[in-house]
Amino acid sequence: MFIQYSMTPDPVTIGPDLPVTEAAAMLSRENFRHLPVVDEKGRLLAMVTDRDLRSACPSSVLSEDDRAQVLAKVQETRVREIMSTDYVTLHPTSTLDDALLLFKTRSIGALPVVDDQNRVVGIFSLNDMMAAYRRLFGLGEKGSVLVAIEDAEDRPPLGDLVAALERENVVFTRLIRATGEGREPDMLYLRVNTMNIRAVHRIIEQAGFTVHLPVVEP
Repeated sequence: MFIQYSMTPDPVTIGPDLPVTEAAAMLSRENFRHLPVVDEKGRLLAMVTDRDLRSACPSSVLSEDDRAQVLAKVQETRVREIMSTDYVTLHPTSTLDDALLLFKTRSIGALPVVDDQNRVVGIFSLNDMMAAYRRLFGLGEKGSVLVAIEDAEDRPPLGDLVAALERENVVFTRLIRATGEGREPDMLYLRVNTMNIRAVHRIIEQAGFTVHLPVVEP
């Protein structure tokens, strides 16, 4: 849940006086899309993205002469002239929820992670987010299956479900209660490790719960 366990630690950083052309080459070479800009003590000053660098480069629709002039100007341009100081950060103790909200509201692909002194200690990307949620919810675990169970008001206590699974030696790793939205009803999501899903369905039904299968309308 905490960013510290899912971020990419010790990311590549650059100084504000680095030439734009060198920053662009670094992004291309390392296959990054975001570079934190830091001072001599490693404190965050700004962010530079591949979009910022592309905007600084000459357009392909320019004439050859104009393009050469713009390229010459770019070679003299420093990162401080194009970097963005309108950034948001995460702390190592921030949660995945904190990051998800920032990704949604700011429409960005990566967030710098800073300590209490604003020093960059990591970077957290959308890929890191997907990997973290994959681990959190057990996606891709060998033999794992996600079972949807209706969370009806008259269902038995959850303890009955857990007891039934343990009594039958069904290994489960997650039990999540989710409030439905739109057409989706309230649901319990159970991740089990099994090669016999029909037997698990039977155990769930015998415990007084209803396995949910959506009805596909013709």
